[in-house]
Amino acid sequence: MARNKKPLPIFEQVTITDVAAEGKAIAKVNDLVVFIPFVAPGDVVDIQITRKKHSYAEGKAIRFHSYSDKRSTPFCEHFGTCGGCKWQHLPYEEQLKYKHKQVTDNLTRIGKIALGEVYPILGSEKTTYYRNKLEFTFSNKKWLTEAEIGSDKSFDCMNAVGFHIPGMFDKVLDINQCWLQSELSNQIRLSIRNYCLSHEGYPFFDLRNQDGLMRTLIVRTASTGEIMVIVVFYKEEQDKINELLTYVAEQFPQITSLLYIINSKCNDTITDQKVEVFKGKDHIIEEMEGLKFKVGPKSFYQTNSDQAYNLYKITRDFAGLTGNEMVYDLYTGTGTIANFVSSRAKKVIGIEYVPEAIEDAKVNAALNNIENTLFFAGDMKDILTQEFIALHGKPDVIITDPPRAGMHDDVIDTILFAEPRRIVYVSCNPATQARDLGLLDVKYEVKKVQPVDMFPHTHHVENVVLLEKKSHS
Repeated sequence: MARNKKPLPIFEQVTITDVAAEGKAIAKVNDLVVFIPFVAPGDVVDIQITRKKHSYAEGKAIRFHSYSDKRSTPFCEHFGTCGGCKWQHLPYEEQLKYKHKQVTDNLTRIGKIALGEVYPILGSEKTTYYRNKLEFTFSNKKWLTEAEIGSDKSFDCMNAVGFHIPGMFDKVLDINQCWLQSELSNQIRLSIRNYCLSHEGYPFFDLRNQDGLMRTLIVRTASTGEIMVIVVFYKEEQDKINELLTYVAEQFPQITSLLYIINSKCNDTITDQKVEVFKGKDHIIEEMEGLKFKVGPKSFYQTNSDQAYNLYKITRDFAGLTGNEMVYDLYTGTGTIANFVSSRAKKVIGIEYVPEAIEDAKVNAALNNIENTLFFAGDMKDILTQEFIALHGKPDVIITDPPRAGMHDDVIDTILFAEPRRIVYVSCNPATQARDLGLLDVKYEVKKVQPVDMFPHTHHVENVVLLEKKSHS
């Protein structure tokens, strides 16, 4: 006989005290720490516990008794349901304050190191329409909001084009307006959705049963004004594909790169898929300080172009280049940082795991007549060895911009062996950055810390740290 689960409690009139990781806020009930989304410090709420562990719990606000004065009105109609932009209810200045605190807390608590000079966080001039890339999913299993479920409406059409609901792999929220990318992106998405709904033969994808035609839509924009649209289909129904893309091309002549992919795999990744050009070029051009960067459908490029420029300027400034330095750029991606700093260095070596990204890096160097960069593809810990350094020369400066997981211990050991004068560590995860800084502390001290906000209305924060070799090392 199954044992009845004890109902989870409701805590009444609890004051929210702080902001935590992952965009949630914190309340304390007796000795129990509770994490709650979509509330602000100073709110007084009733909390329904949804998950309880020994040392903490998770919950949701089911009633507001009073609102914090540190609160703003969310501007997006999808706030609270869509998984993005979870901090819209916090004024932007408050968001920046908590992101800055997140950086300093992580570096001191996890890294346990002295921080040198910590500069105020650099906010984003644009807080809406700042992304240059968005991916939308077609689904025949539309997510119904609580308001829709409570209404008297009948929902005969369950098709949606939008974002996955967090924790629901096959449920998609139909997005009316997204504030992350330019209005043209909204128009393109809605136009494609409406065309497919009003014409026969365009079933939206059923993720569980792996069936349908319309799969995903990717929109990329560049500061140069160029626009890339990639439509991903599940089946090779060429007549239907041609009809839809002809319509898109006629409706939106602004699109400079109209591409499509037929992806019959179980997952949505396109890195291993063939890309077909329907109209225009197979890439768009991004520009930064006169340098041109070719961005293809599979290329990685920082998704906030304006803040990427600021991030790279800070990185170059921290590197302190005079024109005589050998620079290693680890996790170089498409070589954006390597090519960006090359004019102030003697030589730059970029290393990256993804071979296609390295090919992009070489193309971008050639596009800009840059002749002092070398790029290598392979696993960082396998490429960056003592033998590699002996062959190519010891770096004076290392720039490293690893993925969220941070750097492998072997990579850190090789950096310590190489003993560059300066290390510039760019990170999208201050927690793993702090761990790595703690390991580098045997030979290096932190001189400067510069947090940068790349993603307004989210808890994510980028951070740039300058390390210099200790005098006794």
